[in-house]
Amino acid sequence: MSNRSIGLDEPLYRYLLDHSLREPALLTELRNETAALPEANMQIAPEQGQYMALLAKLMGARRYLEIGTFTGYSALAIALALPEDGEIVTLDKSAEWTATARRYWERAGVAGRIRLEQGEARDSLQALEAAGEAGTFDLAFIDADKTGYPGYFEHCLRLVRPGGLILVDNTLWYGTVANPDDTRTDTLAIRAFNEALHHDDRIDLSLTPIGDGLTLARRR
Repeated sequence: MSNRSIGLDEPLYRYLLDHSLREPALLTELRNETAALPEANMQIAPEQGQYMALLAKLMGARRYLEIGTFTGYSALAIALALPEDGEIVTLDKSAEWTATARRYWERAGVAGRIRLEQGEARDSLQALEAAGEAGTFDLAFIDADKTGYPGYFEHCLRLVRPGGLILVDNTLWYGTVANPDDTRTDTLAIRAFNEALHHDDRIDLSLTPIGDGLTLARRR
């Protein structure tokens, strides 16, 4: 959970934003509103949202699955990148945070393309598979409880099509994954998850140092 890329000093980070970021005004407004929340560090970085939107366009993605909605920034960034007939299914159990998300989706005119499933993500993912939606998503994004990552990833592997892309957030975890003295539960969970993906021959893999670490896993 980080609202900016790690490993950049302030002048270099500002240069990156000034010479790359093309954030729509509504996304800026949502990001600024979210910054006032105690949980603001759960917001993805704006450059990460733009990067994810570009990936969606490069893939020609039409269906996007998201695990962890928060206030709706990533879902809105992708919704603005999808074609008119695109569809988003996003999962979250917080009515409070997703109320903000719904408000901004309505203002952006994309609410009709976004299906919010409220409740436990595991239940929603099982329901999607039971409804015959396996292999129907082009792109998925996992940004939820870290100990749940392995299970979410397995669901996403079934739900995205061959050649589809799974994005996983926070896989550098503030740099603590490289510190053997950090044995906190979430750090251990992400470290084990990264190790498992490194040896997973079902995917093509790249862990990119954007935001707090964004893993790209292409289903073979």
